[in-house]
Amino acid sequence: MVDQAPHPGGSTFAIEFWSDLGCPWCYLGKHRLRTAIARRPDAGRFEIRVRSFELNPAASREPETIEQAFIRTHGGTAADVLRGEQQIQAVARSEGLPFTLDRLSANTFDLHRVVQYATDQGLGFEFFSGVQDGFFSGDLDPYAPAALAAAAESAGIDGRRVREILAGDEYADRVRADRAEGLALGATGVPFVVIDRRVGAPGAQAVQVYAQLLAQVAGPVPVERAS
Repeated sequence: MVDQAPHPGGSTFAIEFWSDLGCPWCYLGKHRLRTAIARRPDAGRFEIRVRSFELNPAASREPETIEQAFIRTHGGTAADVLRGEQQIQAVARSEGLPFTLDRLSANTFDLHRVVQYATDQGLGFEFFSGVQDGFFSGDLDPYAPAALAAAAESAGIDGRRVREILAGDEYADRVRADRAEGLALGATGVPFVVIDRRVGAPGAQAVQVYAQLLAQVAGPVPVERAS
């Protein structure tokens, strides 16, 4: 990606957000990015498009505790996992975000397939964001088909189609293609944000960093609204 001059004032910008459901830094990064956008008077010019990126394609399809999943993949002890979770929880809460430690972990491939369908309906980011927020607040079980169908309906998506998709293998190729594309663009993990295919940033950046990236492609925020 090469930095260029900002587009003319009436242009719109696609923000591609590679993410995975259970990634706490994706959860934080998403809200920081949205905050940076909301602070601009031209916020309506930006469209966030969620892109699929499984952090652990080999994850168990049966839900297990965060501790079990982490230790099986990375080693360590339950105390290590709890300490890391508490540190991220403190960051999230300092930014006004709910963050329960009582979460389960499982393979997210099927969720990503539903996200691809939601994207076709023009509601991919809205659906994914709602599911992820519910997951981290402890209000939604993303591994239960009925819960995903209900979340889809809340986002304006056909819950019956969601159940059909979960029962089959539709959109599998697109999930894999999204991950491959992210890797090709330089992603080594998530979150990974690309704005207008010109600038990008790995990791959960600070709000101000996202604001600077937005300014690179869309121009600075007018002085009277910069605060």
